[in-house]
Amino acid sequence: MNRPLIVVLDDWENGLRRLVDWSAIEQQAEVVIHNRKLSGAALLDALRPAQCVVLMRDRTPINKDMLKLLPTLRHIVFTGTRNKKLDLEAAAERNIQVSHTDWGPSKASTCEMTWTLILAAMKQLPKIMLSSSRLTWRDADSAGALPGVLHGQRLGLIGLGQIGQRVAAVGKALGMDVATWSPNMTHERALEHGVAALGLEELLATSAVVSLHLVPAGATRHLLNQERLRLMQPGSLLVNTSRAELIDTPALIEALKEGRPGFAAIDVFDTEPIEPANELLGLPNVLLTPHYGFVSEPVYRKFAEGIRESLRSWLAEGSVLPSSAPV
Repeated sequence: MNRPLIVVLDDWENGLRRLVDWSAIEQQAEVVIHNRKLSGAALLDALRPAQCVVLMRDRTPINKDMLKLLPTLRHIVFTGTRNKKLDLEAAAERNIQVSHTDWGPSKASTCEMTWTLILAAMKQLPKIMLSSSRLTWRDADSAGALPGVLHGQRLGLIGLGQIGQRVAAVGKALGMDVATWSPNMTHERALEHGVAALGLEELLATSAVVSLHLVPAGATRHLLNQERLRLMQPGSLLVNTSRAELIDTPALIEALKEGRPGFAAIDVFDTEPIEPANELLGLPNVLLTPHYGFVSEPVYRKFAEGIRESLRSWLAEGSVLPSSAPV
């Protein structure tokens, strides 16, 4: 009898094989790990013979139409506890089992990445860093506005979930005036976390830093459109470590050209990896990172361990772990 084929997609960091021992899995199944993005025919060719697919977060969407083209697929594992780009109903209709891993400290990691971007942008770190190829202490490139100070400035948080709450705590520790908005925010809930609840327009117009921490839904997709982006202050900073769908990217590009906001620090993009033609890459007032908010050693270790345990259970019993129902 042929061994089942397990296909792992989008391990761009080459972390999964390094962090756990796959030998017990590979004694029972063939494992193919892809470290680069697959799409179109290449993706279908990789998945068509698989009995099991492992998804790294939602890097590759798996919809109903794709599932119809995968007749041998019996099991899907995804990392984290939520995957908005996997059609769970279609998987259930085809009797495909679905399991997932724990998160690990991904919320702490994303909070830290948010503040890395805020501080790097506000202190103009990319412009002032010294290196062997850039030893000039001061030069013409350093002319213009000097780095700002966050103390006393308003931090506007769009979303106050577990990550937003962590970002708020750091902002307060730095002496910032922290305010928040979300579709269902109340003054009482905001006060529980020591921040003020504002209307969205007021938050955008009065914040020196605006940071996004929402899960996109119908009403929040392209929440920051052309009209709302133009409310931001000329010297303000927009940070997105959440989801690209929250911002209308073409509108953001035009807004940055107009200087409202004055700067953007972005970790998430409509298409990932980012396409070379993306106009954001050519703007001088952006700081761009390759979706690194959740990427950290302890998070990936938790992912790798969870994948291994789910695969062991599936191979041994033909079922997923009891705690594997997606939430």
